[in-house]
Amino acid sequence: MILTVTPNAAVDRVIFIDEFQPGTAMRATRMIHSVGGKGCDSSVALRTFEIDTLALTFVAGPHGKLLASLLDNYGIRHDLIWLEGDTRIVHVFLETKHHRTSLVTAGTLPIPPAGFAQLVERYQHHLPQADWVVAAGSLAPGLPPTFYQTMVELARAAQVPILIDAFGPPVLAALSTPPDILKVNQVEFEKTFGLSANSLAELQILAQAVREREKLPALVLTCGEAGILALTPEGVFLATAPLQQAVNTAGAGDTASAMLAWRLSLGEGWPEALRWAAAGGAACVLTEGTADSRRPDIERLLPQVEVQQL
Repeated sequence: MILTVTPNAAVDRVIFIDEFQPGTAMRATRMIHSVGGKGCDSSVALRTFEIDTLALTFVAGPHGKLLASLLDNYGIRHDLIWLEGDTRIVHVFLETKHHRTSLVTAGTLPIPPAGFAQLVERYQHHLPQADWVVAAGSLAPGLPPTFYQTMVELARAAQVPILIDAFGPPVLAALSTPPDILKVNQVEFEKTFGLSANSLAELQILAQAVREREKLPALVLTCGEAGILALTPEGVFLATAPLQQAVNTAGAGDTASAMLAWRLSLGEGWPEALRWAAAGGAACVLTEGTADSRRPDIERLLPQVEVQQL
């Protein structure tokens, strides 16, 4: 079982428009609702291959009920901590003319101390059944900045490997006990560590320095069209998939996280796990729903992914 932890879940309201034109009245051609929040989206991706996954997160109000229903539709087991308020909405604008995705977040769900304590208790309850943990996303208001540090320390104590996909101060606080995988995109990596790279070669040098300084077992950077740069115990790799004409790019990174955790849990090596991550991320953008993928798309892209050792 892959356990996912989402400190700031959402419902994605995916809105289709021809072109975003500021200052004008625009009409959506249609709208759908999707699972939102990075950890939950990784669970969605895992269900593409009917992988057993459990989503642990906070929910509230009518939108929390909608999120629970969406998770049920995917067959995702979940442990939801119900609070006062309402789960946030992320408006995902898809411009069909430009194949461009924009996000606008509305609302917030504050987490009281008792809610965090309840999540920690349930997390510890589920850890013994987990093969991997994927903990990902921004921190909801009220959660301590040491949230990810707590997740890593408890996973370590239970001898369960953990992938963290987040950035900024919450990640820096977690590095005292490094996760098995720290995964971020290039922009988040540069913001978190105060760095700037003008080329992939320069990014590799900077990432290697951070990995060595922070004693990270593995550092994975998603770099958009340039691919996935991974600094691992087996070497440094770059995985690239063929460029796709995107429908909805939201959730592509979360799909990559899901594929990594799944394939590594099977005992595969890093090159093969990265092949799945790149194929999954590329396939994800072909569908309308967030982190929603089609198994035939992933299987079609797998042999087209190039994994290069640097």
